[in-house]
Amino acid sequence: MTPSRNDFRVAALYRFCRLEAFEELRAPLAAFCCSHGIKGTLLLAREGINGTVAGSDEAIAELIGWLEAVPEFTGLEVKYSHAAEMPFHRMKVRLKREIVTMGVEGIDPLEGTGAYVAAQDWNALIADPDTIIVDTRNDYEVAIGTFRGAVDPKTSSFREFPQWVEEHRDELQGRKVAMFCTGGIRCEKATAYVKSLGIEDVFHLKGGILKYLEDVPAEDSLWEGECFVFDERVAVSHGLEQGETTLCRACRHPLTPEERASPQFSEGVSCPHCHELRSDGDRARYAERQRQVELAARRGTTHIGS
Repeated sequence: MTPSRNDFRVAALYRFCRLEAFEELRAPLAAFCCSHGIKGTLLLAREGINGTVAGSDEAIAELIGWLEAVPEFTGLEVKYSHAAEMPFHRMKVRLKREIVTMGVEGIDPLEGTGAYVAAQDWNALIADPDTIIVDTRNDYEVAIGTFRGAVDPKTSSFREFPQWVEEHRDELQGRKVAMFCTGGIRCEKATAYVKSLGIEDVFHLKGGILKYLEDVPAEDSLWEGECFVFDERVAVSHGLEQGETTLCRACRHPLTPEERASPQFSEGVSCPHCHELRSDGDRARYAERQRQVELAARRGTTHIGS
């Protein structure tokens, strides 16, 4: 089953649940996706499912139906968008300890999280001067876009977020704390952690930035920049249209058009974020890889290293 046109439906999905038999789901789920031409990554753990996949409209609809037939996945959170080309190279179904890795024992979103805030109501919450807005994503994601006035914890992974909260606990106490992330899963778990510390007035954006960019018109938006996504589209903007951000293929850091104009940028070889961190030998290897990528493109094929 392949798309009938040069268009792919992308589904970002997650569900926190009690999934005791998660290991038994791996093989049938992978087989279903592969037989329907679906690619991407799905994570299974005792706490639920998380991932992003892409395929034809029909294939993705059948996959969501397959998942929702699993009783534990009732209420699956799904955000849809489209890509002109397949944004993934392969299909992976992985077993994990957590579907989003925080690394703190005993944090269970099913036991209590912050209050959901719909995209249409988010502006009013974050415009309140008593609200502290916290971006729970990684620093390289925040660099290309975030909400106006949001705090950047400058974390390189979600594992670092609890330490940031501990260090800024006094600043959060007694305030309205509004948290957000790409699709909703990180901020949902983050609010569960913050509430476990006794901070009560906690909120998170339902459906994440993706839902906000889909539902809130650009003229009413408090979002600035683009939203990083973990696939070959790299970033999306309002209306979930593919953005202008690209990836440095040497260090995988997202690059704005201004960064690509830097003299330290060379396609596939270096960028302002990695130029001083790589050796001449590294850059020589990257240059050869880029040459192979360009040769593959001229042949009409895809080099997997791209």
